[in-house]
Amino acid sequence: MATHQLEMTSVVVASKEQVSCELAGEAAILNLKNGSYYGLNTVGATVWDLIKEPISVGELHSAVLERYDVEPERCADDLLNLLAEMLEHGLVEVKGAGEAR
Repeated sequence: MATHQLEMTSVVVASKEQVSCELAGEAAILNLKNGSYYGLNTVGATVWDLIKEPISVGELHSAVLERYDVEPERCADDLLNLLAEMLEHGLVEVKGAGEAR
């Protein structure tokens, strides 16, 4: 699997090979390819909801900053780490910049 360097201009979208549901403000995700379950806290669930349609990492960053009291640098680091982990587990795909909504 090729690794992608995620940047604020990268466009991400939830993989089609998963199913998910909201559970008390958090998210549970089943990767249909490997049968693994993943759980996301409230902030992660917010990100998950936003990536159901293609969106740039920069737009995600702005949306998280609007909703939560967090330093911009910490938000960017945490967001990029979360997305990289999701990418590694096949939960998200990286699209071309022209494919954002």
